[in-house]
Amino acid sequence: MSFQRRRVGEIRPSQAIHTYGVGSLVDLPNFSAVVMGLSDWQDPTPQTEVVEERLLGIVRRQLGPQVQRLAGPPVPEDTDRPDPFDPEYTRGIPITPFPRWMRCPLCNRIAPLEMGIFKLKESPYRPEQTRYVHQNCDRAGNKPPQVVPVRHIRMCKNGHIGEFPWATYVHKGETECPEILRFYEFGVSAEAADLLVQCDTCGASRRMTEAFREDGAALGPCTGSHPHNHIPETECEEPAKPTLVGASNVWFGVSISALSVPTASGELNQLVISHWPLLEPITSREVLDYAIKAGNLKPFAGWSADEIWDAIEAKRNAPDEPGPESMEELKQGEWMIFSDPDSEQPTPDLALRKSPIPPGYEQWIESVVLADRLRVVNALVGFTRVISPGDFADLDEIDEIKRGPLDRKRPDWVPASEVRGEGIFLRVREEALTEWEAKVSAQESVARTAHTVFREARKIENPSHHFPGMRYILLHSLAHALIRQFAIECGYAAASLQERIYAGSAEDGSRMAGILLYTAAADSEGTLGGLVHLGEPEILARHLYQALEAMRLCASDPLCAEHDPGGDPPTLHGAACHACLFAAETSCERGNKYLDRRLLVETLSRGVIPFFTSG
Repeated sequence: MSFQRRRVGEIRPSQAIHTYGVGSLVDLPNFSAVVMGLSDWQDPTPQTEVVEERLLGIVRRQLGPQVQRLAGPPVPEDTDRPDPFDPEYTRGIPITPFPRWMRCPLCNRIAPLEMGIFKLKESPYRPEQTRYVHQNCDRAGNKPPQVVPVRHIRMCKNGHIGEFPWATYVHKGETECPEILRFYEFGVSAEAADLLVQCDTCGASRRMTEAFREDGAALGPCTGSHPHNHIPETECEEPAKPTLVGASNVWFGVSISALSVPTASGELNQLVISHWPLLEPITSREVLDYAIKAGNLKPFAGWSADEIWDAIEAKRNAPDEPGPESMEELKQGEWMIFSDPDSEQPTPDLALRKSPIPPGYEQWIESVVLADRLRVVNALVGFTRVISPGDFADLDEIDEIKRGPLDRKRPDWVPASEVRGEGIFLRVREEALTEWEAKVSAQESVARTAHTVFREARKIENPSHHFPGMRYILLHSLAHALIRQFAIECGYAAASLQERIYAGSAEDGSRMAGILLYTAAADSEGTLGGLVHLGEPEILARHLYQALEAMRLCASDPLCAEHDPGGDPPTLHGAACHACLFAAETSCERGNKYLDRRLLVETLSRGVIPFFTSG
């Protein structure tokens, strides 16, 4: 990360997608900052471009046809003796301080940075020590005290975020008072009732409890601010909500992920697609010969120059294929590969092999496929505030107002990251699943009603639409049960295991019914094989048994087992909680919603027919 052409911290490339993406707040050691929009980033280089045509296609569906590529965040070159004044050393993700109101811990003065009473103290050789100080604090000695950001900001459901209106709040409206504001904390609880804002000039004061009233009258309407894009304040119909800088609902990344599956026939053609940023500048046979002699095309060492040139020309002249229109269509291509893994030759991005069905589970499991090697690409297409993307069925439901923009103009590239790893795919037997679905119509009615009420409470249009169905809830619950069980033995933390649920319609008109559990790392060689090993039939049978047995009883029973979807406030999960079925945020694709362990096995609660039963 860079700040005024100075480096102030480091993050992993994948965090630029999931944790500290565009518009998010970064809690640095000495101040808080917002990650700037893509116009302030350095243009991506061919070396950072991430190739995944299927994912690029659906990104274009979301953001427009002007998106030309996916690219990783800018990363400075590694060096043993970095020069902090070298422009290359400051290459990174741009940020700017936010909130810009700071507070002196000695005199309690609060003021925006634009007022000039707080000065920046840079530390080029110790970037983590960059800070702001109160230069003329009347309560300090020779050393000016370090100031801290104020903890309160405001935001709205449309993705806007802005400064807390300190001056108008303490004066209860617009004022011409040349205010000198101070922020006092009483006691040790830091509750709103113990926080006071006061103006030294006119004596006005106000407790922070009034800012958190449900009617939101104290803050007024949202100002429509996007500080990460330098967009001036505009009118917004949503009320502004006060919140704290470190609140978990300040930023939710809206990202799309795709598995790299073959999209071209033949190993050479697929290799050309994977290395297209390297091959695209090769516009003549002479340039190709030079690149081969220079050793720049080592991945193509097994082919002649004529074969490589023909493949390049075929790729360049091929018509643009329309990308997937939805996440369901994106998963359909993956489902076809997993359904018939023997039809595809292993590639550097995907290597699949069938495994026997675990003994004792033949009536429920149709096939098991082990992914010894896989590649997952994630792309950031926006963000939301207040409301999590998991509240929506798919990306198309998050309209342009609610989804915060990545840039002040239509972006021609979006941040992406790629990871490699391994996984286990379980295909559930369709006949058994269809028969079970016909038996749980009563529970489906309860879940569907809860789905509608939940979305009505969040004012989502067409609240009864996009119910995922009992098939999805069952597969989702099974995935979570196995994630918790696999983490005990596979050598990976539970938070590093992820799920991918296939529960829609397949390309041939049939229904999808499967789960992929995988783990991946940024290393080019992927992971170590500990997860795939658990897919061997005898081992998988043991883990299936233990995972299902663990679902029969929860530490929170009988309360957990008797919990139905719905309630007040409404929830989208049935018998599921942190003690039995919830998974880490990085693992779940729907934010721990649509889960119910009663659909798997018998629990203390009666009246729900489980899938895994011999009856």
